[in-house]
Formats: sequence, C-alpha cells, structure tokens
Amino acid sequence: MDAISVIRTKRDRGELTPEQIDWVIDAYTRGEVADEQMSALAMAILLNGMNRTEIARWTAAMIASGERMNFDSLSRPTTDKHSTGGVGDKITLPLAPLVAACGAAVPQLSGRGLGHTGGTLDKLESIPGWRAHLSNAEMLDVLDTTGAVICAAGDGLAPADKKLYALRDVTGTVEAIPLIASSIMSKKIAEGTGALVLDVKVGSGAFMKTIEDARELASTMVALGTDSGVRTVALLTDMATPLGLTAGNALEVRESVEVLAGGGPKDVIDLTLALAREMLDAAGLKDADPEKALADGSAMDVWRRMISAQGGDPDATLPVAREQHVVAAHTSGVLTRLDAYDIGVAAWRLGAGRARKEDPVQAGAGIEMHAKPGDTVTKGQRLLTLHTDTPEKFEYALKALPGSFDIAPAGTDFTATPVVRERIA
Repeated sequence: MDAISVIRTKRDRGELTPEQIDWVIDAYTRGEVADEQMSALAMAILLNGMNRTEIARWTAAMIASGERMNFDSLSRPTTDKHSTGGVGDKITLPLAPLVAACGAAVPQLSGRGLGHTGGTLDKLESIPGWRAHLSNAEMLDVLDTTGAVICAAGDGLAPADKKLYALRDVTGTVEAIPLIASSIMSKKIAEGTGALVLDVKVGSGAFMKTIEDARELASTMVALGTDSGVRTVALLTDMATPLGLTAGNALEVRESVEVLAGGGPKDVIDLTLALAREMLDAAGLKDADPEKALADGSAMDVWRRMISAQGGDPDATLPVAREQHVVAAHTSGVLTRLDAYDIGVAAWRLGAGRARKEDPVQAGAGIEMHAKPGDTVTKGQRLLTLHTDTPEKFEYALKALPGSFDIAPAGTDFTATPVVRERIA
C-alpha cells in the first residue's frame, strides 16, 4: 500500500477500499504518510466526496487510532450533545446540569473557540479555579458524583483526528462534509456515550450557511452514529442571529447562570429545553421533565456541584472587562436583522476569541446585545455594548459592525425564524 495510489483513487473519483482507508489513517498517524500527501487526499475528498461506506470506514479507522472510553460502571444512562458551533452558543453550560438533574449522565467533551465561534472550555475557564483538563479517572469520578462533566478530550481519544483537523485548518479543506462528519463522530463514538444529540447550526454565524448543507451534514452524522450503535438524532438550529444577548466568555457564563436561575433570554431557554428533551428521550428517560428541573432549582444544584468538582468556585465574581464602548441605533424602528457572523467577528477582535489555537483569550471581552430582531428601538438607544481590556481593539472590532444590523420603519411586520428549524433522525 502506498499514499500515491490512495490519492489517485480519490483524485479520479474512485471509491477507497476499506484496506486503503485503514492503511492511510494508520500510516498518517504514525508519520509514514507525509502532511503534503494527506493534504492532497483531503483536497480530493473535498472535491469528489465520499459515499456512506467510505465515511463509515474512515470514521472507524480514526476511532481505532486511539482509546475508547467506557461508562458501563455508571448507574445512569449516558447521553451527550454536540454543537457544530456558533455565536453566543452557551447552551452546553445550562444543558449538561439540566439533563443530569433529570437522571442521565452527561459526559460532555468540549473544545475551544477558533475564529468567530466561541468555545465552551474558554467560557468555563473564566470561572476562577475551574479545570478543563481531567484524567479519565477524574472525569469518571465527577460524572459519577455529580451526573455531568464538561472537560477537554484527552490526547488518547482519536489522535488521527487531532492531527488531520490541524492539517485541514491550514489547507483549505475544513469544509469537506465527509471530513467534518467523521471528525465529530469519531470523537463522540470513541467517547463511549450511549446516546447523542447533534445541534447542527445553520446561518451566517454557522459553519453551514445553507439549510441544504446543514441537512447533508446532519444526515451523514446521524447515519454514522446509528451504524455504530449510538442512538443519534440531530436538530438543525438557527444561527443567522446570535443566541441570547451575549457573545464572550464570562458574559456567556453569567447569562447561563441566569437561565439556570429561572431567567435568561427566551431563545436560550427554548433551545436548552428542546435539546434536553431529545437527550433524555434518546437515553430512555421519556418521562423526565426538564422544564420542572429548571424551575425548581435542581439543575442549578447540579451546576454548582459540577463546577466545584472541577476546582471552580460557583460563587466567585466573574471577570469584567476594563473598557466599554456603546453602539447606538442610528434611527428609530424595528430591528429586523442582527448578523451572527459580524457579531462573532467583532467579539473575536475584542479578545474573546483566537486566530490560532495557542492564542490567549480575554475572559471579560465580548459583546452585550440590548435588542434582538423583532424588538422596537429608538434613535440613540444602546444596541450593543463592546467589552475589552485593550481599548485599542475597539477600532478593529467596530469595522465588523456597520452592516451587522437592519432597522426597518416602525410598524414593519417581522416574523422571527424559529430556533429549531428541522429534526433529523
């Protein structure tokens, strides 16, 4: 077996054999296949695609490159959620303790933000003392004692994906749906959860800009999960507008705690409950009532125990940026658009995100939104408050915002896009 023949097969629109896939993933992980050769293969996959058999084998080979976790010792059924990423997407924070409060175990392996999309670990690290990195034994202990854990994936989980992901990021092949699907699902299947709910974002602030692309990705991932014995369902959810009223690390933690306390923005509450019901249903807990667990404080109790178990102080004061800048409405009327991508880029430029994985982030940086599409606004009213520790960042962030919102004349009819657009199972 050699890399050139594998590249030529896919270059010429052929179907890779199981043996070719197993060999190339293993050889690349070991360093026998060079980065430039895997780059060529990734580009051929981007241009010519893969069928379901190829994607399933590719995913299995990436899983086989590392360890698989096992939660059979737990007394609760396991269920997990994965989001494809967006702006203001803090849903994991209230969701994991909420589902745990309803009787499931939630092993939530999460990631960091890159570019305009936020990362769950970055958000939680704004809580003083909180640790993202746990050993497998520590993760299992937190899961067993609190019902939920949110942490970084260990290096032993699908190492082939970690290496290939970094390569795709610098070779213009991130958009290949077979590689996106296998990347996500190799980690989630290796994680060992019994059920999985996928939150596939669609819109300007999402990776998938069109409903057709989101549907294709969701269907591919559901098939991969189902074929691997993981009960899998996907929701296609709106990301044309940021979720909630905040984008930024500590800002989003604060908003998540508001949701757990019984308040918070309606779209965050609605999506949290929709995903919770899907996760509980997939775990066989159809009679659980997440709305009750949110209202009676039991989800908040799990949150506090979970944060404490990972070294964090749930009562600590969250970081606040030293500088603020207000963006006001230029006219009166109805806010009809607030672009998620533009808000995400501006928050990133303020210091909430990173351009490279090794870049630091500012815990307090980000954007507060004081109105959402459908709201009536008046000229001079605050629309956005920008937060950063470094005021020289304001100018660069503001360049992302001139076309980020539309205000129509008063009385204009407006119908909001539902937060959940489709369900795929």
